[in-house]
Amino acid sequence: MTTPRATARVQFHAGFTLDDAAAQVGYFARLGVSHLYASPILAARKGSTHGYDVIDCHAINPEIGGEPALRRLVAALRAHDMGLILDIVPNHMGVGPENAWWMDVLAKGRESRYAGYFDIEWTAPDPLVRGRVLLPILGESYFDVLHGGHIALVRHGDTFALRVYDAELPIAPGDQKRLNDIQGDALAMHHHGTDEGRQALDALIDRQHYRLALWKLASDLVNYRRFFDINELAGLRQESVRVFEDTHALVFRLYAEGLIDGVRCDHVDGLASPRRYCRQLRNRLDLLRRQRPAGAPRTAYLVVEKILAMDEDLRADWRVDGTTGYEFMDEVSALLHDEAGRADLTALWTSASGDTAGFVRYAHAARRQILVDSFESELARTSRALFSAARATLATRDVSEAAIRRVLRELLVHFPVYRTYAGGAGRDAIDEVVFTRAIEGAIRVLRPEDHALLVEVGQWLGGQAPRQLPPGAVRRAREKAIAVFQQATSPVAAKAVEDTAGYRYGRLLSRNEVGADPDVIAIEPPAFHARCQHRAESFPRNMITTATHDHKRGADLRMRLAVLSERASWWQSQATAWRERHVPYKRPIDGRLAPTPVDELMLYQMLLGAWPLVETEPRAAFVSRIEAWQMKALREAKRRTRWTDPNEPYEEACKAFLAAVMADEGFVAELEEAAASLAVPGAANGLAQAVLHLTTPGVPDIYQGTEYWDFSLVDPDNRRLVDYAARAASLGQGSYADLLPHWRDGRIKQHVVHTLLALRARLPVLFARGGYRALAVTGPAAAHVVAFERHDARRAVIVVVARHVAHRLEEADAPRLDPVHWSGTSLAWPMGQWKEAFSGRSVHGEGAKAVGELLGDGLVAVFERRAKGGTRVGRTARAATGRPVA
Repeated sequence: MTTPRATARVQFHAGFTLDDAAAQVGYFARLGVSHLYASPILAARKGSTHGYDVIDCHAINPEIGGEPALRRLVAALRAHDMGLILDIVPNHMGVGPENAWWMDVLAKGRESRYAGYFDIEWTAPDPLVRGRVLLPILGESYFDVLHGGHIALVRHGDTFALRVYDAELPIAPGDQKRLNDIQGDALAMHHHGTDEGRQALDALIDRQHYRLALWKLASDLVNYRRFFDINELAGLRQESVRVFEDTHALVFRLYAEGLIDGVRCDHVDGLASPRRYCRQLRNRLDLLRRQRPAGAPRTAYLVVEKILAMDEDLRADWRVDGTTGYEFMDEVSALLHDEAGRADLTALWTSASGDTAGFVRYAHAARRQILVDSFESELARTSRALFSAARATLATRDVSEAAIRRVLRELLVHFPVYRTYAGGAGRDAIDEVVFTRAIEGAIRVLRPEDHALLVEVGQWLGGQAPRQLPPGAVRRAREKAIAVFQQATSPVAAKAVEDTAGYRYGRLLSRNEVGADPDVIAIEPPAFHARCQHRAESFPRNMITTATHDHKRGADLRMRLAVLSERASWWQSQATAWRERHVPYKRPIDGRLAPTPVDELMLYQMLLGAWPLVETEPRAAFVSRIEAWQMKALREAKRRTRWTDPNEPYEEACKAFLAAVMADEGFVAELEEAAASLAVPGAANGLAQAVLHLTTPGVPDIYQGTEYWDFSLVDPDNRRLVDYAARAASLGQGSYADLLPHWRDGRIKQHVVHTLLALRARLPVLFARGGYRALAVTGPAAAHVVAFERHDARRAVIVVVARHVAHRLEEADAPRLDPVHWSGTSLAWPMGQWKEAFSGRSVHGEGAKAVGELLGDGLVAVFERRAKGGTRVGRTARAATGRPVA
C-alpha cells in the first residue's frame, strides 16, 4: 500500500457524505482499487459542492459528517486493506463571514495575527485601498448602496457590526469601544435615513480596515491574490513557515494517526515556490512516519495538480510522485484521434468561423482580453514590482512603468507554459527556453522602441540570478518581481486557454480539454510509446486519469467525438446540412442571427457526443443538461455574452434555438441516427482508452462512476450523484463475451476495469515498477494497432488494442470485428505461454503472431505470462526480439 495500485476519486458534499462513501467501500474493494481518493474534506463554505473553498483548516467539514464520519470511513477502508488519499488546497481559502481568519483580518487589519496568512498587498499605491483590504462586494456604487440603505450598523449585545446586504462585517476594536461609549442610541446616530446619520456611517466605514467597492472594480483594484479571478477565494502565503504549519496542522495529524496515506495538492502553480513547498511537505510527512500506527504505509503518496505543456516535464527535484495525470488524458485521447481528418475538420471550422487561424492565435487573443477583463490588478501589481526593481538602481532609473506594462503584457500573452520556477539562483535551462519563446513572440508585436526593455525585463525576471546582486533593495525588488510574475502566469493561462479560447475554438471539441493543445488533433503510436517509456523511467507513480472533476467533456464523450476525425468528410456534410436546415430557427440579435455559426457547430458536437446509448432520462432532462452546458460555454467564451455582463437576448435566442431543433422530430431522428453511427466505434475507442489507462505506467484513477460509460458534460454535470447500487449489482455478472451484446448499458466497460484491476492486484510490482516496451507491428493494418509489453524480472503482460477502426465497424452492432480484417498484419511475439484476460484464450510459442489471432473478434486484448522455474523475462524478451528490454 505504499504506492496505490489504483484509486477511486469521489466528490464529497452534503449530498454524498463520508458515511455514504463508507457504505460503498465494499464495492470499491470488489472493483479492485487500493485507495479512495477524496475531494477536499476540510470545512468549506456552507453548501459547497466541491470543497475547494475551505474556510477552516482545522476541522473536517460538518456537512459531510465531520471527523467521526471520517474515522468510520477509514475503519471501513482498513477492513478491506485499503487506504485514503486526500485532496488538499494549499493555495487559497474561501473568504467571507464564515472564515474566522479572514474576519479577524478585516477587523484588525495589519495588526491581525492572520494578516500575513493571506497574500495581501498592504502598500497599494491607491490611497483608497492602501493599508486596507478591498472588498468588491457591492452590487451598485458605494454612494447608491449607502443612500439606498443596504449598509447598516447593527448590534449584538456589546458587539457592533456592519450589515452589507445580508452579510455582516466586523468593526475595528477601537470603533467597537467608541460605539459602546456613546451616550445615546449609536444605531440611530449612524442610520442612513438622515444626512447626519449617513455622514456618521460613512465616517465609520472609512475608518475600517477594508474598503467596500463595486464588484466591477475587482479586476482593476483588488489588492489580494485570488484563485484565478474569483474574489471569494483568497491566496495563502505558504512561503511563510507559520502559515504552512497552521494550514497543514490537521492534515499532518491525520497522516500521523494513519487516517490518510497521501495527498494531492491542488493548484500547486499558484504558490510562490512550488519546489520549496513540495519539498517542505515531503520532509514533514517523512518526519511523521515514525508516529504512524504499525502496519501503516511508511511513505506518503504525494502528487500535484500541474498542467504540463506537450514538451514540458515535471521537475524531478520536487520530491513528488508525479502529477494528477492531465497529460495522460491528453496523450491517450490524441492516440485515438486520426490525423487524416484534419483537412475536412479544418474546412468545416473555417466555413463556420470565417477564420483560418489556429488555436494559438485564439489563445493569444484570449490572454490579451483576460488581462483587461479579469487580471488588470494582477498586471498592475506585477508591473509595479518590476518598476520597483528598475528604480532600485541608477542604471535603469529612467525606465517608465508604462513601458514596463506594455512589455509585461506581451510577455504574458505569449507565455507558452503555465509558469516558470526561477528563484534566487535565477532561471534554469528549462525556464530559459520558455522565456526565449515568450520573448520571440512578444518582440513580433511590440514596437521597436520597447525591444531593448523586453530583453531587460527578461533579465530582471530571473535571467540574471538575484543572488549575484549585493544584498539590498535591488536584490529584494528583483526577487519580489520574479515571485509576483510567476504567480500571475498560471491563472492567466488557465482562464485564457481553458476557460476562454477553449470555448471559442471548436474545430473538434474532443481535443479541447484541460492540458491538451487543440491544434494537435492526433499523435502516432511511436510518440505515445515514447511518453509511456519516459513516465516509466521518470515518474512511475504518476497518477494517470481519463476523467476528473475538472474535465470539459466525459471520457467516453470524447472517444465518440474522436470518431469524427475518422469520418471527417461525413461530418462536414452532416453539419453543413443541419446548419442550412436550421436557419429558420435562428433569431436576429444585434443585426446578426443567433446563435452564431460557431456556437451552432459546437452545439451539434455536444448533442452528438452526449446522446445517450440507452434511454436513462427523459429527453427534456437531456436537453436541460445541454442547455446548462450551452449557457456556460457561451459565457466562458466571452464573445456575445459573459458572466460579468450577460447578453440576455443572445442567450435566450440560443436557448430557443436548442429548444426548436430538439422539438423538430425530423432533426431528432437524424441526430439519433448520426449518434448511432458513431456509437460502436466510439465504444471501441472507449474500451481501448480504458485498457491503456489501466496498463500503461502510472497509478490509474477511476473518477467516480466512470467504470460505466461516461458521457458527462462540464461541471457541475460531471459531479452528479453516482448510482452505486447499479454498479455493485452488475459487478462480476457475466463474462466479456456475455456482456458484449449488451455493451450499451456500460457493464462491458466495468468488466474491463474490474478484470484489469484484478490483474494489477496479482502483479503489483510489475505495474508499479515494471518496464515498458513497444512491440513491433507489421502489415497492412499496422497503423491500426497499438501493442506493448509490461514486465518485471519474472512476469510479463502484453497489451494489444485496435484504433482507428470506424470504417471497419460501419455495419457492426457491437465493438467487435471479424479477424479477417487483420489479414496480413502481425505482431512480434515473445516466447512463452500466455493467457488472455478477457476471453481466457491461450497463445503459445514465439515469433510473429497474427493480430487477428490475438484479438479474436474483440478490439482489446491483454495477455499475461507467468515465467516458469525462475526464467527471467528479460532473457526471454531478448531472445524473441534480438534486443534487451528497458
